Amino acid sequence: MDAASLSSDGYDADFLGVPVPFPSPASGAPIRELPYTHFTVNLDPLRGLASATGVNIDGDQLVDVGRGNDWHLDSRIPEQEQTGEAVYARNDLDRGHLVRRRDPVWGDGATASQANYDTFAFTNAAPQAAGFNQSKELWLGLEDHVLEYARTNRNRISVFTAPVLGDDDPVYRGVGIPQLFWKIAAWATTTDGAVELRAAGFVLDQRPQLADVDLDEARAQAVATGAPPPLGPFRTFQVPIVEIDEIAGLTMDALSAADVLEPVAAASAEGDHEARWVELSSTESVRL
Repeated sequence: MDAASLSSDGYDADFLGVPVPFPSPASGAPIRELPYTHFTVNLDPLRGLASATGVNIDGDQLVDVGRGNDWHLDSRIPEQEQTGEAVYARNDLDRGHLVRRRDPVWGDGATASQANYDTFAFTNAAPQAAGFNQSKELWLGLEDHVLEYARTNRNRISVFTAPVLGDDDPVYRGVGIPQLFWKIAAWATTTDGAVELRAAGFVLDQRPQLADVDLDEARAQAVATGAPPPLGPFRTFQVPIVEIDEIAGLTMDALSAADVLEPVAAASAEGDHEARWVELSSTESVRL
């Protein structure tokens, strides 16, 4: 398989039966729009990481495909615009899938296999602190929770995920390591015969794990002492989508208008975004 030979149209804005435009850079920053099978990655070529990803998930057609581990560069764009294996080698960083491996793996066998392979493009990865714990499992399980919630209607959701590419991200091996990640799940519901869009936004915070940590040194110390490296639990929040717009520098008006949280005014430049973030301890605390 070769990402350069893909004929996929990528993310489908009409997948839910109501238009859901792909998030666009509010500043008009340069991007590389990369369609894959059932998903699209908008890559920031200066950072070498995605500024937004969007995937269509059809819960009725999901297929089990062997995971594999075929991480690869996308041959359609220059290698220097991608964050590849060198950043993840010999340290405590994971290649964090942005579009989850199994989300686009639906349809016929060939399509599902191609989608599985496509998710292992480095353009669909971002550095995350290693170690699966309860908080990270919560982050990974949010889409399953929303898909189950949507099952009574269309059993389809669209999910958008990316790192927040901040100016203050710590630089490691020449790459800015994201401190925050965002996710928005969108689904359709039918009320009195009318199809309406609903959406929920979330943020994962790994700042406590990355602050002032030399990843190579931390790993060496952990191996020598048998202690876990100083990369503690992730924190997951449900947040107003309008605030994801701001911190990510994106425009996604349709998703903001469909937010299941109570409408809030956008934070001022000196305001405290996080005062309105609701920390989650389990999927039961998610508001849908």
